[in-house]
Amino acid sequence: MTPALEAVDVTRTYRSDGVSVTALHGVGLRIEEGEFAAIVGPSGSGKSTLMHLLGCLDRPTGGTLRVAGRDVAALSDAELADLRNRRVGFVFQSFQLLPRTSARDNVALPLVYRGVPRAERRRRAVEALSMVGLGHRLDHRPSQLSGGEQQRVAIARALVGEPRVVLADEPTGNLDTRTGHEVMDLLEHLNAEHGVAVVLVTHEPDIAGRARRRIHIRDGRIERDERA
Repeated sequence: MTPALEAVDVTRTYRSDGVSVTALHGVGLRIEEGEFAAIVGPSGSGKSTLMHLLGCLDRPTGGTLRVAGRDVAALSDAELADLRNRRVGFVFQSFQLLPRTSARDNVALPLVYRGVPRAERRRRAVEALSMVGLGHRLDHRPSQLSGGEQQRVAIARALVGEPRVVLADEPTGNLDTRTGHEVMDLLEHLNAEHGVAVVLVTHEPDIAGRARRRIHIRDGRIERDERA
């Protein structure tokens, strides 16, 4: 079976003012369809760089990166953006919601880029918000929602395009412990009941411990790969 995401000997080097800094050194990784994995490591370990590459927000300097079997090096910027929009959903620590926009319209936003008609966008946004328990908060703006509710809106936005993979970068980082575990409950449910692969970046051992697979990264290299 074709993996959802695959990195083969991937490196990422940043250059600025004549100075080169390598954030990833020859990383090899496969994420299968329906997996629940955590990428774990200290600050500066390269875990967010790896997440950005897996989500096609950046391109590797060397090696091969495939999304649903497609080599990202062979894609134009437009093709890469389309693949990202259709295959991958993102959840960020800071929520990244439009502050003056309702929950429904925040969730519908990825469908705008696909050219989905307005009525269909709104219908699918309501469906996604109902899936995360916010069907009663459709018209609320982010400032009218708690932190946990804002993260649920962000998860609904990630799901509205029916992706095969959700990438979550420190999804509980701005939440209290109880709310963070509620968000994890939701991600686990989506993985188990809907078959969505979930890959989360975290430095919190208790959050990482809930994943069935833990990929430990340090100094830009995978130290070990554990499965529950």
